[in-house]
Amino acid sequence: MTPLRQKLIEEMQLRGLAKRTQESYVSHAEQLAGYAGKSPAEVSEAELRSYFLYLQNEKKAAPASCKQAQSALKFLYYQVIGRYLPILEMYRAPREERLPVVMSRGEVKRVLRCVRQPYYRVCLKTIYGCGLRLKEGVGLKVSHIDSDRMVVWVRKGKGSKDRQVPLPEAILTMLRNYWAEHRHREWLFPGRGGIAASGPMNVGGVQKAFRAAVKESGVNKAATIHTLRHSYATHLMEAGVSIV
Repeated sequence: MTPLRQKLIEEMQLRGLAKRTQESYVSHAEQLAGYAGKSPAEVSEAELRSYFLYLQNEKKAAPASCKQAQSALKFLYYQVIGRYLPILEMYRAPREERLPVVMSRGEVKRVLRCVRQPYYRVCLKTIYGCGLRLKEGVGLKVSHIDSDRMVVWVRKGKGSKDRQVPLPEAILTMLRNYWAEHRHREWLFPGRGGIAASGPMNVGGVQKAFRAAVKESGVNKAATIHTLRHSYATHLMEAGVSIV
């Protein structure tokens, strides 16, 4: 065992690092030594930079593995070797690209059926039926509904941009019936106080209602309200509708 390896192990033990973490850090130190053909203590910053690029581009290491290598080498250089290398702070592992959770049409119906409060159910059905983000749906105003052209105007959406989305006939009918119950002049989904509310309903309340509905429905997916938007887009494509 080299003196550097011995010191690395001792420093990890003194700091109470888990056994698996210790094994991982030793392995990453060995991999760097193998790549550079020398002790990590002799590796230059340029070589360390090349090593991170090698992990990413040639070895095709997973983002989690790249982050783990960075953590291991930070410990090695900062706590054991006593050397500061800017690349260890500058490096950013690539983001993991995960496919979004998507529910089937049947699963969407099951979840929405389990939303107990009518005002939350109407809001969530609108979010799904028009492919909206949560804040876009909650923040809809009466003036945003263009029933002549059958579109919904989304004002200051992502990136503070306006856009319009198709308004299904069933959603329009539902919104008209719901609005007739509270008749707020500005908000489609007013907060507490109904017609006297000074703003839209609380976002947190909608989220809580959706989480409870997912649990009650038995849909075994990590679904969030944004899942409704992904599901909307997927269902359009399955129906042969272009979303571009």
